[in-house]
Amino acid sequence: MTAFAKGRVERAVPGVRDDCFAGEVLFTLDDAHARARTWCLDEYGLRRHSRTQRRPLEHFRAEELPILQPVPTTPYDVPAWSTPKVARDQLASVGKATYSLPHPYVGQVVTARADTQTVRFYLRGLVIKLHARQPPGGQSIDASDYPVERSVYALRNVTALQQQADQAGPVIGRFAAALLDSPLPWTRMRRVYALLSLVRRYGPTRVATVCTVALDADMLDVHRLRRMLEQGLTTPPPATPARALPRAKYLRPAHQYALPLRAAPPEGEESQ
Repeated sequence: MTAFAKGRVERAVPGVRDDCFAGEVLFTLDDAHARARTWCLDEYGLRRHSRTQRRPLEHFRAEELPILQPVPTTPYDVPAWSTPKVARDQLASVGKATYSLPHPYVGQVVTARADTQTVRFYLRGLVIKLHARQPPGGQSIDASDYPVERSVYALRNVTALQQQADQAGPVIGRFAAALLDSPLPWTRMRRVYALLSLVRRYGPTRVATVCTVALDADMLDVHRLRRMLEQGLTTPPPATPARALPRAKYLRPAHQYALPLRAAPPEGEESQ
C-alpha cells in the first residue's frame, strides 16, 4: 500500500469514529454492523461532499457498484507467514512440509507465504519460487531447481542412475544393478554413486576388470572394490582365517584333577 493510499484510508477513521459510533450504545458486533449500515445509507451517504457536491451514496451506485466483483462465498484465506532457511539440500520447511528452491538461494533466509492452495517464497520482496501447498510430511520438488548432476539423487531417479552405470560399461552396469537389487533401491543409491566415482577416478577399463572378479565371487562391497583398485588386485583378497583361541593362562593340566583312589583288589582276594 502506497503512502498516498494509506493516508486516504486513515483520513476517514476520525469521521467514522466520531460521527458513526460516538455516543451509541453497542453491545455486540452485529449491533455495530447495523449502526454502520444505517449511517452509510441514511445519514452520511446522503450528505453532499464539500468538493464534488455529490452525495456519496449516489456516487457509489453510479460509478463504483457496477465494477465491483461479486461478494465472496467462501471465508477469506488467511495466509501463514514464516521465514525458513534454505538448507544445503535446497529444501525449505513450511508447515511441516518441504519445498525445493533453486541452488543460488542455499543458506539464505527467505520469506514464505502459505495459504490453502499455494506456497510462495520471497527474497527482498520478489517472488523466487511458487509451489502447490503440501500436507504435513509432504514434499514438493522441482527437478529444474537442481543442477544436472544432483537432480538424479534429489528425485530418487533410480532408472537414470542405472543408465549412467550402463553407459560406463556392461559389467559396471551389472554390478550397479546388483547393488540396486532391493525392495527399497533408493536406499542404495549412494553405493552406485561411489561406484561411478571409482569409474571417474580409475577409468572404466580397470573398474570393469575388478567388477568382473567381484561378481564372480559374489562380492558386492564398493569399499573392498576400491581397495582392490588401489592395490592393483585382479583376484578378490583371501578371507582372513579364524584365529585359534589362546590357551588360558591359568588352565591346570588334566592330571591334577585325578583323585588319589586305591585300586580295586583282584577277584578272590579280600581287602584287609
